[in-house]
Amino acid sequence: MENINLKILIVDDDPGIAKKLVYYLSNKGFKTITVDKPKKALEVLDRKHIDICLVDILLPEMNGLELLKIVKEKWPEIEVILISGHGTMDMVIQALQYGALDFIKKPFHFQDLDFAIERSRRFLKLQNQLQNAENRNSLITKELENTIEKEFIGVSLQLRRVLDLAITAGQDNDISVIIKGENGTGKEIIARIIHYTSARKEYPFFPVNSTAIPDTLLESEFFGHRKGAFTDAREDKRGYFELANGGTLFLDEIADMPVHLQSKLLRAIEEKKIRPLGSDNIIEVNTRIISATNRDIDVMIKDNKFRPDFYHRINTLIIQIPPLRERPEDIEPLFRHFLKLFAQRKNRQIPTFDDNILKRLVQYHFPGNVRELKNIVERAFLVYKEGHLKFKDFFFAEWKETNEFTLNDNLNLEHNEKLLVQKALEKANFNQIKAAQYLGISRDSLIRRMRKFKIEIDKTIEI
Repeated sequence: MENINLKILIVDDDPGIAKKLVYYLSNKGFKTITVDKPKKALEVLDRKHIDICLVDILLPEMNGLELLKIVKEKWPEIEVILISGHGTMDMVIQALQYGALDFIKKPFHFQDLDFAIERSRRFLKLQNQLQNAENRNSLITKELENTIEKEFIGVSLQLRRVLDLAITAGQDNDISVIIKGENGTGKEIIARIIHYTSARKEYPFFPVNSTAIPDTLLESEFFGHRKGAFTDAREDKRGYFELANGGTLFLDEIADMPVHLQSKLLRAIEEKKIRPLGSDNIIEVNTRIISATNRDIDVMIKDNKFRPDFYHRINTLIIQIPPLRERPEDIEPLFRHFLKLFAQRKNRQIPTFDDNILKRLVQYHFPGNVRELKNIVERAFLVYKEGHLKFKDFFFAEWKETNEFTLNDNLNLEHNEKLLVQKALEKANFNQIKAAQYLGISRDSLIRRMRKFKIEIDKTIEI
């Protein structure tokens, strides 16, 4: 929930609880105001724009339910979350009838508060508005300035083709897309381009990292659950499909998704229906699926680690983002952009720099791609003292020039290409990703060459 610019009014006469709430919510990026009496709360609401009210039930002057009723009558767009240590079922029902977003019992976990806020219409609306505002800062071209983030910058033909393909995909409201590329190449940015150039842009773009969800919670997270569906299901919860309804569900690291869940997602995508855990009700959903991976799913299918039917359903269109080392002409505009970006963030002058820096950067193989370049520039801003950057100010995790290998005396191109591939694999201990990095090519390109030269793929390591 970080950086969502919601304004939250806390109404609680216990200064200890109010202080804890302010500390927690402020660290989450929310703006907070605290009052200890309902009349003060109403005065604040008259003067200021408030998105969510956190209201204790036991208050002086009037109780939380009475305050809730007034708030919803005068400001129906404001979401109200009630908090109480003495709530009965009748009180909960009455609160919901008056229009409360949620009712949380003390002592509460902050996770309960997170879930309540994330379910609010105001949160989802502002989250979408925030992303739209951020996207307006693009520096690429006028046609894209309202759709993408700053970091997707470049002048190369390869990048232009990727952008054109993403915009074309955006014109189709339903086509499923899978985006392939190494870590740090900007797969999520391309997914956002597709979303924000489509008719779905007014609805949520909902990113999900498939590796960040415990296996035991996967179905609950995607399809939602009803209270009591399992031991820790203390309240109803909407799943990702429902939260992204009308918009886009972005499945990052799709290759790491368990096979048993793939079949259930396939059914939900094809039928456009879901059933929350513990419920008999079917919910219709209209969600576009965009996926991303840095792995070779074709190989995973052969190894029975990925369902072919699920893969064919999500890859109507494949967009391959080339690594930064395969488009070196993009390094300079990215470098200059990051210099300007961090100068603004740190309130410093844009530094000058040695001429050899760009030459050395172009020689570097960038295993972390654009993300690594951004981090390298940020670290340089932390260590340099004067208004001029030198090459020694830059730290590289693993310096290797892209032209590191020495050719054989035999000048036959095909012969030397095979030797280079074999040498890279040996140096990488037959790890495909590392070998591809040594060669300055994508992993898919490496595998094509291995098949061409009949180098056994079975003896190599996928990750």
